[in-house]
Amino acid sequence: MSFTVAVAGASGYAGGEALRLLLGHPEARIGALTAHSNAGSALGEHHPHLRALADRVLVPTSAATLAGHDVVVLGLPHGASGAVAAELGDDVVVIDLGADHRLTDAGAWAQFYGGPHAGSWPYGLPELLHAGETTAAAQRAALAGVHRIAVPGCNVTAVTLGLQPGIAAGLIDPLDLVAVLANGYSGAGKALKPHLLASEAFGSAQPYGVGGGHRHVPEIEQNLRRAGAPDVTISFTPTLVPMARGILATATARLRPGTDPATVRAAWEAAYADEPFVHLLPLGPGGAPQWPTTAATLGSNTALVQVVVDERAGRVVTVTAIDNLVKGTAGGALQSLNLALGLPETLGLTSNGVAP
Repeated sequence: MSFTVAVAGASGYAGGEALRLLLGHPEARIGALTAHSNAGSALGEHHPHLRALADRVLVPTSAATLAGHDVVVLGLPHGASGAVAAELGDDVVVIDLGADHRLTDAGAWAQFYGGPHAGSWPYGLPELLHAGETTAAAQRAALAGVHRIAVPGCNVTAVTLGLQPGIAAGLIDPLDLVAVLANGYSGAGKALKPHLLASEAFGSAQPYGVGGGHRHVPEIEQNLRRAGAPDVTISFTPTLVPMARGILATATARLRPGTDPATVRAAWEAAYADEPFVHLLPLGPGGAPQWPTTAATLGSNTALVQVVVDERAGRVVTVTAIDNLVKGTAGGALQSLNLALGLPETLGLTSNGVAP
């Protein structure tokens, strides 16, 4: 089942990563590539690693240019996707890599993003658990045959995958969640800002979105409520660290009284035993855990997860590593697209990273 695909915002990190993965998809045929300020330039000026498309000239983004494709990927700034998508037909599969269609609560959108809410689309996290589930069958069913997909935020993917098995199994207190993340700079986009310059970033770690103001907070809360939490309270602190890609998310929660480590381990094993891209890492000799690293996920659609119990503190500790541009964005988008088109979920995607 071949399909044609246009990518809007092709000169950005998310758009470029979508193209890299689509070039390896056996059924994808690359159509129009569009940009805003970079229109008129060759793609190779912005993504010299995409040799197969280096000579393609970027054209201005418009609904007319994007029309006529089977699939349209929108790698646009927050707030820009809604207007473009509204002009595309219902027969086109539109994938929004931005935030415009992730939130179901218009009030949360207004509080964290501002401006009018563009509405919510089917949510592109195939592994998302629904209340009462031990596997994500309902989420995959919700993506089958859809023509609109909202791709999750990269931080949201990492924190959700780390915590949701404990929420779904009723083992942790959803009102006492803490997440601290180490984030690669590509997650901040390509905009030229002083704090993103190499001279400022090398040798330095800097927090951002501290104190509950990060835009991914309501989306994490939304996902964990979907997994079965009546309500959610999370303290969420991301930190930029000197690496280009990757997220290492450490998320903790207070255990329900009487919950033992074996029960905790069993819940995470049940949730991810059959997942092609979410892997619970093993415990070694003597129960010593193998820990996720961002390097082990580089270039792959894999999420590596580990879970342990801090018995002294009475908390479960999860550590999740992903490549923010693959599983956190473009890879999750392609995985969801495969489900929407009725293709094998893993087609065009790899669980193998690049090392060293």
